[in-house]
Amino acid sequence: MKDALDTSPPGGPDAAAQPDGGPLRILVSSYRSNPHVGGQGVYVRELTRALSGLGHSVSVASGPPYPELDAGIELIELPSLDLFSEDNAMLALRWRHLINRADRYEWIAHNTGAFAEMTSFALRLEAFLEREGDRFDVVHDNQTLAMPMTRIDQRMALVTTLHHPIAVDRGFAIAGASTLLGKLLARRWHSFIHVQARAAKRLKHFLSVSDSSRQGYGALCGVEPSCVDVAFNGIDHDAFYEDPSTAREPGLIAAVASADVPIKGLDVLIAALAQLNRADWRLVVVGALRDGPTRQALQRHGLLDRVEFRSGLAREAVAQLFRQASLFVSPSRFEGFGFPPAEAMACGAPVIVSDGGALPEVAGDAGIVTPVEDASVLAAAINRLLDDPDERMRLGALGAERARTQFCWRKHGEAAVRLHRRAIGALTAT
Repeated sequence: MKDALDTSPPGGPDAAAQPDGGPLRILVSSYRSNPHVGGQGVYVRELTRALSGLGHSVSVASGPPYPELDAGIELIELPSLDLFSEDNAMLALRWRHLINRADRYEWIAHNTGAFAEMTSFALRLEAFLEREGDRFDVVHDNQTLAMPMTRIDQRMALVTTLHHPIAVDRGFAIAGASTLLGKLLARRWHSFIHVQARAAKRLKHFLSVSDSSRQGYGALCGVEPSCVDVAFNGIDHDAFYEDPSTAREPGLIAAVASADVPIKGLDVLIAALAQLNRADWRLVVVGALRDGPTRQALQRHGLLDRVEFRSGLAREAVAQLFRQASLFVSPSRFEGFGFPPAEAMACGAPVIVSDGGALPEVAGDAGIVTPVEDASVLAAAINRLLDDPDERMRLGALGAERARTQFCWRKHGEAAVRLHRRAIGALTAT
């Protein structure tokens, strides 16, 4: 199903979408870009597709794992040491790595418990742009936020996308660690957050995927909110759309969550379901159930046989679940945007979301919003919606319309280009 707002012919410049000038030469940079593992790769694939569709020349510089890109979009591979794939990362050092600043940093930081990929990638990107930077008019970076990016910003137009403030995750990770050693390791792992904050304060042009993310980076990293433009992410309307021929299953509740990641709030949803005094519901979670707090909570409440976990699903299978569900629940404690509720809305599923981060922005007036961590209010909302088919139909229709009009990659790309031109203008004015 083609995006309802995308009426341009495929490929070639779209002059109507570029009132301020001709095609740009855009380098999108991302420290890792696999579209099947995390959101970075999805964003890179969809942003580059949108920018190319608007008629711009687009290249991608990425560390591994590398992205899947449309034909005509250049991939520039900036290989890392890829220490996560090594059986023993301590032994991965070679003599040639000692003379390379990025390799030295990556090896030392990784083997002392820190997350090294952002800074090491930025060092490699900086070296590449010193050689070939004149090929590009602007660099659009996917939230690397490392100090070498501030040096790039001094000589090239640079725009940075802000997604989810990782400082929020750090708090949950430390609080969720059960031992002192675990808490210390969580602090060390997230030490890059301090580097991100220092870098962000020195950069000038940002594109945030939600106002909540914009405000979060202001509060947690010192980014001046007036320097941040906001444009919602798009979603894949070819995969996520309504299908009237698919019947909704009475009582089927859908959710997407990593089972034992506290920030996703699955524990709150389980506690809410345990309060429902009814036998007509079942929960399907897109994610994996492991031995840990989630399994223990399900056993404690006697709900193991009413909750199913499905992992490794293709987008089409996830979309089909959303079309079959009577409702979708996102109980996250914080989201910088929230793809799953947006995609569920596009499939016509009525949604219940927490007020964690950007979720109320995504739901708008097309969903029910409940307080973070309030299992009783969530239980009441689920109970009320399961009992009211007319309200489910009303919210489903509102959600599908909101998804069609608000979550469009083309609109996100147009917002990015406006910011690209402003960043170029500011650089040439200095």
